[in-house]
Amino acid sequence: MKYKVLVLDIDGTLTNSQKTVTPKTRQALCKVQELGVRLVLASGRPTPGITSLAEELELEKFGGFILPFNGAKIIDCGNKKTIFEQTLPMEEIPLLYRSSQKYNIPIVTYDDCSIITEKSEDPYVNIEARINKMPVKQVDSFIDAVNFQVTKCLMVGEGNYLSNVEIEMNAHFGDRLSVYRSEPFFLEIMPQNIDKAYSLGKLSEHLGCAREEMIACGDGFNDLSMIRYAGLGVAMANAQPVVKESADFITLSNDEDGVAYVAEKFILSSFFISH
Repeated sequence: MKYKVLVLDIDGTLTNSQKTVTPKTRQALCKVQELGVRLVLASGRPTPGITSLAEELELEKFGGFILPFNGAKIIDCGNKKTIFEQTLPMEEIPLLYRSSQKYNIPIVTYDDCSIITEKSEDPYVNIEARINKMPVKQVDSFIDAVNFQVTKCLMVGEGNYLSNVEIEMNAHFGDRLSVYRSEPFFLEIMPQNIDKAYSLGKLSEHLGCAREEMIACGDGFNDLSMIRYAGLGVAMANAQPVVKESADFITLSNDEDGVAYVAEKFILSSFFISH
């Protein structure tokens, strides 16, 4: 199979434990793009949290794509155009905020450059800020501050507690919103039916390629849908157990250049053999 698209989750997949892309992985991904394979960064991160990595990997030069907010938005890096976007219904924002109050956990969302929350000192909020290299904007009233269309809200908290919150939130909102964890301590709240697989379907239509021509690599709960969707679904060695169970192939960990291994094994080696 000649693969035309390589889709990568970021945290725990593309980046190592230091949240950086190693020279070996960067080199492999540049070679892949030079062969005409489209590189896609699909992450729960907001757009500003992906932009620097897209620049580092030269997605603009090679016509790659980013899928921020777990795929609620698709941006063509070649021309900077948004080719798909779906936002949360505004009437849901106060309801989500009240739920965060009920469970006594912070809720955040994003503007073009900041993370918006009433709980700027919360340690999990600050993990989100560090991951995305974004400042936290403290607000007195979350509901008043979010007076514009947003693509995602995020609730944060201790993993075991948040797993129970996830069940209850799905019971309450699951008929009209997508609610799932990307990490044990991050509960994503997205527009209905939005996940990475749905957006990859949109991207496949845009590119005119089949899902069988895609490789998707990930490690977290929110990567399950795209790993099941892609022609070759790859789990990192450091992936959640359920992700490994759903994958077609398990590569090395994110601290062992697992993405580079996939690029070499399934794209670069087959190209040089055929040539």
